[in-house]
Amino acid sequence: MAPFPRIVVPRITGTSVLLRPFEETDVEAVFDASADPAITAVTTVPDVVDPGLAAEWIARQHERASTGPGYSFAIQSDHECVGQIGLWLRDLHHGRATIGYWIRPSRRRRGHAFSALQTLSEWAWSIPELHRLQLHVEPANEASCRTAERAGFEREGLLRSWQAIGDERRDMVVYGLIRPQ
Repeated sequence: MAPFPRIVVPRITGTSVLLRPFEETDVEAVFDASADPAITAVTTVPDVVDPGLAAEWIARQHERASTGPGYSFAIQSDHECVGQIGLWLRDLHHGRATIGYWIRPSRRRRGHAFSALQTLSEWAWSIPELHRLQLHVEPANEASCRTAERAGFEREGLLRSWQAIGDERRDMVVYGLIRPQ
């Protein structure tokens, strides 16, 4: 497999969110996310509120673009970072990419995840090699399942024992979205 090309994280304006590169001032969003075990168990967000670890996490988001495995966007609404959404390109050579996202606990239930997912999905089709987007969601995460379906993703099945989370294997529901014809 060829090395990943260097990519640049653009600014993408959606109907109610802006997807943009992370900034140093987004540390408060990382602190908020650090307090949520549902986020820290499945992402690289540090599981302690620590300014140094938060700054390192933000720096790693920029490295993802500079080393090529994907785009990591801050989700901005009303001039503040409310979460993160990523487009991961590890399988781009197969025509597919995976999306993952989180919304900080204090900013949930306001439509940010839906708007970010819809915005990123529409933008992703500008990548010519891409034909399929997919999401993996824990079955118990009903809000994320509804968000995926509302954004046009179709539930395709249950992946049993798909992912290690902490000390246990967890099932994941796979959702797919195919490039419009």
